[in-house]
Amino acid sequence: MAKVKGAITIDIEKCKGCELCVVACPTETIELSEDVNGKGYHFAIMANNDCTGCTNCAIVCPEAIINVYRVKLKAQEN
Repeated sequence: MAKVKGAITIDIEKCKGCELCVVACPTETIELSEDVNGKGYHFAIMANNDCTGCTNCAIVCPEAIINVYRVKLKAQEN
């Protein structure tokens, strides 16, 4: 069975740090940065590589600034 690996990109200058994506992520892949963007908001970042490409974060983002990418990984045979 093929596994799916996901990745996200976030437009950090448009992120307002609402944390909706953080709460929506089932793999705890997203967190808020300790840094701030040009508007003074702590922005969302990809904190680990556990993303499955579920798109929950992109769906709940009120600014529509999250893009989700998926790659199918071939199953390893023993």
